[in-house]
Amino acid sequence: MQSKTNLFQNGLFFLLSLSMMFFSCTSGNRQGKQKKSKPKISISGAFALYPLTVRWSEVFNRENPNIKIDISAGGAGKGMVDAMSGMVDLGMFSRHITEAEQAQGVWYIAVAKDAVVPTINAKNPALEMIQQKGIQRSVFQEIYLEKHNKKWSDLTGNSKDNEVIKVYTRSDACGAAEMWAQFLGKSQENLEGIGIFGDPGIADAVKSDLNGIGFNNIIFAYDLKTGEPFEGLGIIPIDLNENGKIDPEENFYGQITDINRAIANNQYPSPPARELYFVAKSYPQNEYVLQFLKWILTEGQQYVEEAGYVPLDEQSLKIQLQKLNRDAADNNDQ
Repeated sequence: MQSKTNLFQNGLFFLLSLSMMFFSCTSGNRQGKQKKSKPKISISGAFALYPLTVRWSEVFNRENPNIKIDISAGGAGKGMVDAMSGMVDLGMFSRHITEAEQAQGVWYIAVAKDAVVPTINAKNPALEMIQQKGIQRSVFQEIYLEKHNKKWSDLTGNSKDNEVIKVYTRSDACGAAEMWAQFLGKSQENLEGIGIFGDPGIADAVKSDLNGIGFNNIIFAYDLKTGEPFEGLGIIPIDLNENGKIDPEENFYGQITDINRAIANNQYPSPPARELYFVAKSYPQNEYVLQFLKWILTEGQQYVEEAGYVPLDEQSLKIQLQKLNRDAADNNDQ
């Protein structure tokens, strides 16, 4: 009887030892995996800044393969909400920071510039005349702020252009719609039209509608491969001096380099031109986020133009770097 008991005890001990060894190994493996996980930077927000942020992350990752960067687009409004709630390290933001947002303590830094441009279907019969005459700000106000069925003939003076203008706007809280609305003297909620989600969405809507009119961030209006507007999309020139025609100094819409040069030289109005930002709940505590931001404001600026954007001028870059370093010093003093 004693031998059977010893046998049972020895077997039980063996099983317990084996299970402890297994637990120790798996626990060690989990700890090993945790130690090997990459440092992470999470970013969400504005469609306007998304392609450039992706380009920056690609180059930065080649130089810093140990840092993982997750990026998602969903509109500037989402970027601000995600950043302020702490869901992401950085929010991509494509409009001016309001006093109310500053009062909430949002931290922000400018990283590049671009603009919003009005768009039209490339096959619209009125396009040629529209490109010659342009559209004045006051007429855009009638199209986007008043509820009536305006026809293309009201813009061209040609009775043959008797189709009603189909107006498209953004359904998501975004910098593009807000900047376009600010150009017209209002806010996004005042814009009339069919609401479409996202920059790609509104571009596709106008491409698919012969009588469609919309607006897009530069990078979603122009094809980087050709430098010209995307196939199916036309750009509406703004008659800035309101003399009923597009003068040579107003004619800078043919190529992306032309419109970006006009933005850089302040020929294109602001709004709808603006700076693009990264925002955060407070000064970033993640050392890898700070490393990424400093890289963007220095080495990363060389990739801005090739990605279809306008770099910050030297003075603006100096101010942003001073802000980054000053805030770092202030944070260390606390």
